[in-house]
Amino acid sequence: MILTNTETVPGYQIVAQFGLVSGNTVRAKHVGRDIAASFKNLVGGELKGYTELLEEARQQSVDRMKQQAESLGANAIVNVRFSTSAVTQGAAELYVYGTAVQLG
Repeated sequence: MILTNTETVPGYQIVAQFGLVSGNTVRAKHVGRDIAASFKNLVGGELKGYTELLEEARQQSVDRMKQQAESLGANAIVNVRFSTSAVTQGAAELYVYGTAVQLG
């Protein structure tokens, strides 16, 4: 499955378009990560626990989007975009979407 944030894929022609596909996940903060993050806020630096949490959320969302595209018969997704939003205090949604296409 080819994923790109552009409208076209160099060397390929879009022969069919299946429409919007998406994937999402909602993740909550973990108490252990919050405690570690509060210590990091004192000295500065990367919050590795949250970096890992977001990477897992991105991968799960992309996997769900790809599954949806494959079920439609697509072999690529173009115009891929990511979005995040707060759902409740301490929980956020990561949403990914794009256009499922068949490349020829």
